[in-house]
Amino acid sequence: MRTFMIHIGQIIELELRSQGRSVSWFAKQLFCDRSNVYKIFKKASIDSDLLIRISTILDKDFFQLYSAEIQEKRLK
Repeated sequence: MRTFMIHIGQIIELELRSQGRSVSWFAKQLFCDRSNVYKIFKKASIDSDLLIRISTILDKDFFQLYSAEIQEKRLK
C-alpha cells in the first residue's frame, strides 16, 4: 500500500531537465547505464541510499518532499 502521492522518479527527471543536464551525464554520475536512469524515472518509490546519491548529484534534497507530505497529513 502506497501512502505517499509522490512519484519520485518523475520528480527526479523534472529536476534533471530543469538543470539542463543530460541522461548520459546523470548516468555517468551514478556509475550506471542510461537504461538504468530511465528505469529510475519510472519508479514511484526509490531506495533511500540511491535517493541520497541522487540528491547529492543534483544538489537537491528530495527527502524534503516526503517531509512536507508527512507534515501535511498530520494537519488533516
